Formats: sequence, structure tokens, C-alpha cells
Amino acid sequence: MNAMTKKQLSIIATKLRMLIVEGTHAAKCGHPGGSLSSADLLAYLYNVEMNVDPANPRDPNRDRFVLSKGHAAPVLYAALAEKGFFPKEEIWHLRHLGAMLQGHPDMNGVPGVDMSTGSLGQGVSAAAGMALAAKMTGKDYRVYALLGDGEIEEGQVWEAAMFAAAKKLDNLVIVVDNNNLQIDGTIEEVNSPYPIPEKFAAFGCNTIVIDGHDFDQIEAALNNAKETKGKPTAIVMTTTKGKGVSFMENAVGWHGVAPNDEQYEVAMAELNALLAEQQKEV
Repeated sequence: MNAMTKKQLSIIATKLRMLIVEGTHAAKCGHPGGSLSSADLLAYLYNVEMNVDPANPRDPNRDRFVLSKGHAAPVLYAALAEKGFFPKEEIWHLRHLGAMLQGHPDMNGVPGVDMSTGSLGQGVSAAAGMALAAKMTGKDYRVYALLGDGEIEEGQVWEAAMFAAAKKLDNLVIVVDNNNLQIDGTIEEVNSPYPIPEKFAAFGCNTIVIDGHDFDQIEAALNNAKETKGKPTAIVMTTTKGKGVSFMENAVGWHGVAPNDEQYEVAMAELNALLAEQQKEV
């Protein structure tokens, strides 16, 4: 797995989860559930896959990442802080008046954020535009967009998929965090987008289904995307909402609720214990 081992990535993912819990607790609001489910993917993207440099966050040749499900900003901030784009202490000021880190990503105020997002369904369209720009200007950077499975109930997502396939944007990777829960319940109960892989395939995407907590499967899918020519890739990753914190896992109530002091202590104790165990194995 390139220069970084699976065990090292597991440690980084746990550290991201700790920052997510710390940030949402400090803010007393936010979206921990869908941030925790995406931590393994972002650990891989920012530490193995993507060509990014914290010392030059606006490098025109960098790879781009668009958090289309912008409410999961805590996981993006955690990944950027862990990578060194800004001090980790900023996480403790999440959503505070006048602080750098807003409730949704702001490309104008946060180093490493490539697109301001939060209006669901729109981020993937911006990502498709970035990928097309690379093709038009002869650049070889790649673009990655992360969507929620509830988010793909938005029609604009499918317009973007159709556009990306029509323009043969093989430098675009669309990832769906399929944790099966959104703010009001399961995605089947709210407005089922299933079957997800078949829909992306029908729109012309190279489609892959993986376990979003398995680094080997993440690596294989992203390598497949690089090898696929003439069409975008859509990776549908099955995940556990709230992954890593026992009382948050698969609990719809943790979509947009911050842990209180007691819950924070329990969550951090669990994650610290996991981190200690992982560090013993390295």
C-alpha cells in the first residue's frame, strides 16, 4: 500500500475520528455520524492517493477534493489538520463566531478546501466542472467528490453523472458514503435511491461497490478508477454511520447532534483505547 501501511492508515483514521468528536463537542453542534463513517476514506485520500501539499494549498496542479455532503465538514477539517494544512487547535474552535472553521467548508477561508459546499447535490457538479477544466487545459490532476446516500436523492446529482459520462471525465471519482441513514431515518424510508450502483452504471459511470472501512478495498477501487479510461468512476462504499463510537454506530439520531460532556468522555475513552491498541501493533 504505497509508502504507508494499512496499520498506519488505521491509526490516522482513529486520530481523525478523535478530532471529529473533539470538534463537535467543542462546538456543541455539528454532524458527527456521517463524518465518522467517512474517516477511513479521507485518511486514505489525503495520505496515499491525492497529490496535495499543505505548503502550497493552491497549487494549480494539485488533485481536488469536493465534500459534496458539506455538513460532514468535521471529517474534512480533521483530515486537513492531520495533514498539516492548519493547526489542529483550530478544531477546538469549530463553528465559533469569528473562527476559521465554519459549519460547512469555505474555500475562501480554509487552506486545503477546494470548494465551498453545503447545498446538497451541488458539490458533485462543481467537481465535474473541475474535472472538465483539467481536460480543457491539459492538466493531469484528478478530482474526488464525496456524496451522502441521502444526498443522491437530489436530481442535480444525476445531471452531473450524466454530464461527466458524456464528457468522458475519467479524471473524476464520485464516492457515495452509503451508511443508509439520513437526518429523518433510513434512506429507504425517506426516498429510496436504491439500487445505487445500477443507477450510476446506467448513467455511464464505471461503478464499484466496496466496504468503506477496508483500506485494501479502497485502494483497489481507486486504482481501478485510475486505470479506467473514457468514463468517470462511481464508488459506492458501504459504511457504518458513527463508526468508531459504540453508541453512535447505526443510530440515526447522531446525524446532526453533538456529544454532551458525558458522551464525549465515553467516546474519547473508546477511541483512545483503540488508538493505544493500534499503536502497539505498528
